[in-house]
Amino acid sequence: MPSFDIVKKTKVSSTFRVEKIKADFDVQNDHANERFVGTIEYPEKWNIGVIVGASGTGKSTIAKEVYGSDAITQHEYTHASVIDDMPDVDISTITKMFYAVGFGSVPSWLKPYNVLSTGEKMRVDLARSMLEKDFIVFDEFTSVVDRNVARTACIAINKAVHRLNKQFVAISCHYDILEWLQPDWVFDTNEMRCFFTTSRDHKKSSLSNRAGAASGKSLESIII
Repeated sequence: MPSFDIVKKTKVSSTFRVEKIKADFDVQNDHANERFVGTIEYPEKWNIGVIVGASGTGKSTIAKEVYGSDAITQHEYTHASVIDDMPDVDISTITKMFYAVGFGSVPSWLKPYNVLSTGEKMRVDLARSMLEKDFIVFDEFTSVVDRNVARTACIAINKAVHRLNKQFVAISCHYDILEWLQPDWVFDTNEMRCFFTTSRDHKKSSLSNRAGAASGKSLESIII
């Protein structure tokens, strides 16, 4: 049950315009600082979690504080084909993982990372993370892909994570992934509150309502 109290300081310059704005609007230097306080609750057993909220609400800052910068997905690709950028495991394991995350275009396996589409890059990142770690923290999850690709990726990740019994934390500004990814817990940085459903049978309706609440619809969830 990690708790955090983070102060993100911003250095304010002393130019003529800055000083004029500060004087006109009665703003002090420390007003530019941000503070994020909260606790992430975990169910007794979980595979998928989500940190979600609007831009600027501290999602990545909180994830780095709680899990450490090294835990967050970041890969370097240096080979002429992404199949060779995968970790040192047998080829059948790699190809099964490619299929598991929805990266099923065999010709694309032979291409370098930089020429792949945005959706393919995300799937390669997911596959490599799943092959390298049992605990994955994925920042900007589905943020740069269209929502059809996002939905397909969420469904694939849900199946793969549960089948391999890994733990996956998605960080995203998109509430629609809650219905598709079906996480066990969610930390909403808009409210700095955590919630989860106690019954997997009720998870879909609860998370659908949570996603709908971002659009002004009703919400039925258990708030911790």
